[in-house]
Amino acid sequence: MAITLRQLEIFEKVAVCGQVTQASGQLLLTQSAVSMALAELERLAGAPLFERSGRRLLLNDRGRQLLPEAQDVLARVRKIEQFLEDSVGTPVGTLIVGASTTIGNYLLPAMIGEFSRLYPGAKPLLQVGNALQIEQGVESGELDLGLIEGLQHLPSLTATPWRRDELVLIVGKEHPWASLGRATPEMLASATWIMREKGSGTREVFETAMERAGVSYVVALELGHTEAIKKAVEAGLGVGCISRMTVQRELDQGWLFEVASPVDLQRTLLIVTRKNDYRSALLKAFLALLECKLDL
Repeated sequence: MAITLRQLEIFEKVAVCGQVTQASGQLLLTQSAVSMALAELERLAGAPLFERSGRRLLLNDRGRQLLPEAQDVLARVRKIEQFLEDSVGTPVGTLIVGASTTIGNYLLPAMIGEFSRLYPGAKPLLQVGNALQIEQGVESGELDLGLIEGLQHLPSLTATPWRRDELVLIVGKEHPWASLGRATPEMLASATWIMREKGSGTREVFETAMERAGVSYVVALELGHTEAIKKAVEAGLGVGCISRMTVQRELDQGWLFEVASPVDLQRTLLIVTRKNDYRSALLKAFLALLECKLDL
């Protein structure tokens, strides 16, 4: 039997994603290459490791038993690779950065591009999810560090303040609040709210701020992406609350209107890392770049 590390890496990624399509995108491989590697691994294993359900791949009992063993091997290999990379003295290798949606879509792409120009031997990869997903990824070791826009959930991590941000209330140009420009607590309580899903940093900050202000509310529509919220609000379906950095263009163009309120919607963006964890030259270099972007 000649199982390769690449086959184990592909197996682990497919097991986590549950789909060849998503796994191939994260691994930067073709779907056919991923499928061939899985087929070869299952041939070497002598039996299937997954149950096929449409386009979904679900681990069977043998696959579930293999997964932690494969993850342990891959973690050991990554530590060896990191040690060898660090010994060169120049930040090189792959750094997996996780970011909650607003940060990942609006702030980090330019920074990652700048980091790649500064360190040609480095390969930063960005994974976007909601704040809780990013924290869980950092805690498990799947992510090297994370940037979140909500409240810290996991005390096992170190959370460092990074930047200030502000949420704004937005309505479409035909909404009655557009001409008023502000809303009272009573108006907020009766509004048709269009919000991000539970677990997102924006949703948590909004909920905390409304609770502190003593305002009851009902979320009528949950959408998993900021762009979808903007389009729904622009279409007159309700009132949204999102980061100013994500909606400034629409406000400037007059497609959406900002509404002032008595609710404090300021927030702090956070860098989350594992406590007492070894920091490679690569990780230190990326953290140094983030510190250059501080605005606190």
